[in-house]
Amino acid sequence: MPQKIRAIAISLVSGILMGLAPAPFNAWYFAWFALAPLWILIRQQKFTKQIALLALSWGIGYDGLALSWITGVHPLTWMGVPWLASLLIAIFCWIFITLWGTGIVVFWGIIIGFINQRISKKNLSDNLFLVLIATALWCGLETLWSHTPLWWPAIAYTQSPHNLAILQLNKLSGVNTVTAIIVAVNCLLGEAFLYWHNSNNFKNKFILLSSPLTIIIISHLGGYYLYQIPVSQDDLQPLKIGIVQGNIANEIKLFSRGWRKAIAGYTSGYQRLAKQGVDVVLTPETALPFYWQDILDNSSFYQAVIKEKVPAWVGANGRKAKSYTNSIFTLMGEGKTYSRYDKYKLVPLGEYIPFESILGKLIDRLSPLDAHLAAGKSNQIFDTPFGKAIIAICYESAFPQHFLRQAKAGGEFIITASNNAHYSTTMPAQHHALDVMRAIESDRWAARATNTGYSAIVDPHGNTLWISEIDRYAIHAHTIYRRQNKTLYVRWGDWLTPCLILFSLFSGIFFWVRQIDRLN
Repeated sequence: MPQKIRAIAISLVSGILMGLAPAPFNAWYFAWFALAPLWILIRQQKFTKQIALLALSWGIGYDGLALSWITGVHPLTWMGVPWLASLLIAIFCWIFITLWGTGIVVFWGIIIGFINQRISKKNLSDNLFLVLIATALWCGLETLWSHTPLWWPAIAYTQSPHNLAILQLNKLSGVNTVTAIIVAVNCLLGEAFLYWHNSNNFKNKFILLSSPLTIIIISHLGGYYLYQIPVSQDDLQPLKIGIVQGNIANEIKLFSRGWRKAIAGYTSGYQRLAKQGVDVVLTPETALPFYWQDILDNSSFYQAVIKEKVPAWVGANGRKAKSYTNSIFTLMGEGKTYSRYDKYKLVPLGEYIPFESILGKLIDRLSPLDAHLAAGKSNQIFDTPFGKAIIAICYESAFPQHFLRQAKAGGEFIITASNNAHYSTTMPAQHHALDVMRAIESDRWAARATNTGYSAIVDPHGNTLWISEIDRYAIHAHTIYRRQNKTLYVRWGDWLTPCLILFSLFSGIFFWVRQIDRLN
């Protein structure tokens, strides 16, 4: 096998190993070495084109496998889309989101390759400087990508929901705390491999071999220490939440059969939970797929709330000018609407058309869903009769800054509502993993209601105290607690990434000054 093809194959396989780390495979331990082969290959290359191909191969392996659940939109024949057209739509979406995520790896690889050509590969301080640059750069790129409309597969989510010890460190500086540790460990492992084969300096070999192991041990011990701190329930007001998982298949959800099943299932579930003495009932995203005013016009669900006097958070559609919104409403026992939250982060192609004025006609043919939802405002605060809540609808769970803003504004608990019926069962598993990270970062209890699964209760340490079965109708009552404490992350945000970038810049200046001195 030619050397170039062999290198690409190794890069692809290592990317696939990283793709096995997140849910549902949950081989989270792969993340601690699956990036190292790409690092080694980049360090051995001289040409930007080859580095880009290696990075692209790794990204395709990782993002392509981790995001393969998107193909679950096929078949769309129930929407009137021909079978072949449905297959092409699924393939297009898979390729598009894979290449978008791969952009992080490609940019990272090219920049690292450029700096690599300008340092001494035998100088330990130069190599450690490159590892620092690589760590800061990866965190910076993930941060940048997370502020775009399309985001999901952060490296740190490979550890959720099973490696809870390391995830506790997210309380310090958010998701990039774990991202930085994973990237640094992988790069140092790569350096240890290169030094072991290319240097006779035993001291440097020992430093590079022991460094990643030391980081892994110290970071996990630190996280375990935080994990062992009891979740205090003293002086906290309990909130008994009831969850209804309606299990309405997408094939029928938007038709009369689905409407009848939704009204019957959520009304019955609400009534049963009300009799269990819950304080409030949470339903999934668009649990009742009607306009809100139509629900208030004497639907059986509305009449049940009037009778039982228990508030409900109801997923439905709101009106906004000539468009409509994907919303959660707080319906009080006396029948009044207390508050409303409109989904802010809409799904590209699925819920809105990017660059609609330019690409609208083209993309409208590809989009499997109605793409004319209106986005809510970015600064919404969701007030409830039980205090401020941190709220997210479906896709918004992938955006940590969305939760951070609400936690800073006084959110005392998390509620998320999702449909999750569009895709394969891999997506709900990853979605739950994201919600676990959001609960840990903000140190809040979280209740999540989904249409088909997984609905869950998560404590501030990320422990899943209850989780539903997939594709099953379910109701559940559980007590969570309102919290007002603020983690270092909630107070300061992601302070680690800018610190890493600034430290890298200062180190870079020192490096170039030293290079000039060497030449003189």
